[in-house]
Amino acid sequence: MKTKSTPTLHPRNRHQAIDGVAYKFDDLVQANPDLTRYIIERSNGHKTIDFADPNAVRELNRSLLLAYYGVHFWQIPEQVLCPPVPGRADYIHHLADLLASSNNGVIPSGKKVKGLDVGTGANLIYPIIGRHEYQWSFVGSELNPLSFDCATTLVKSNPSLKSHVKVKRQTNPEYIFEGIVQPEQTFTFTMCNPPFHRSAEEALAANTQKVENLAKSKSLPAQAAQSLNFGGQNSELWCDGGEIEFVCKMIRESIQIRQQVLWFSSLVSKKDSLKVIESELKKANVQEYRIIDMGQGHKISRFVAWTFIPAKEHSIWFDHKAQ
Repeated sequence: MKTKSTPTLHPRNRHQAIDGVAYKFDDLVQANPDLTRYIIERSNGHKTIDFADPNAVRELNRSLLLAYYGVHFWQIPEQVLCPPVPGRADYIHHLADLLASSNNGVIPSGKKVKGLDVGTGANLIYPIIGRHEYQWSFVGSELNPLSFDCATTLVKSNPSLKSHVKVKRQTNPEYIFEGIVQPEQTFTFTMCNPPFHRSAEEALAANTQKVENLAKSKSLPAQAAQSLNFGGQNSELWCDGGEIEFVCKMIRESIQIRQQVLWFSSLVSKKDSLKVIESELKKANVQEYRIIDMGQGHKISRFVAWTFIPAKEHSIWFDHKAQ
């Protein structure tokens, strides 16, 4: 089943463009003065940054988190993935709507709503946004030692996260949920930004093309296309089989903990991946699945969500299962 696509950011997303202006740079500079050196003023008076410059992108997203999401400290190494905050916030808000559909139309909030962020990364982006916007609690799983250490530091360094976010190390790369989800432990939802590409070469080609497109569309210097936007380590950007194999593996593993999670979910970057993923969901005999489109400017992204819990039992979940 497919929902109607959304042409713009989610209505509750804090980063809606107003009069064609996407970012309030005065507020962002106040939260993070380091952003000042990267701001470019256009001929029409609007301010922007060079989106092909990874340092500028990192400082912009750091500024957004410091200004709007209740964190006092956010630093990540240059070699790890720097997520675009507005798009990541959209996933959280659409997930909130999904949970509301299981809760008599009311968005559930508070620490009893527990999410599992699979591959939370050094940036810890989903727990930060989900905690601030809906007061949810999170477990973030992470395979990479550097990313695990960075995410752990972020939790320890921010009072708003300390008691509500836990980072757990996945020590076995063969598993997604095993070793993380304990027997009798329940989660209201899981979420994931999977490695999209099938190889390092494919990831490099895609990222290079993205930066070249940014340079052209923003009328930026040609040399900007030589640097890679957003960064990322191998485990963040690619895996054998790409996102299709990763999400299908997640679906197969979810069968083992089908009564411990209300909604499983994962981003799906490529529309062409959906056919195989939907086939895997049908083989898993899920009770229901949804493909939820998210609009970000001219770009449409999406996530797939599935549940093994019968619809009539969903509202009971919030009364008895959340712990």
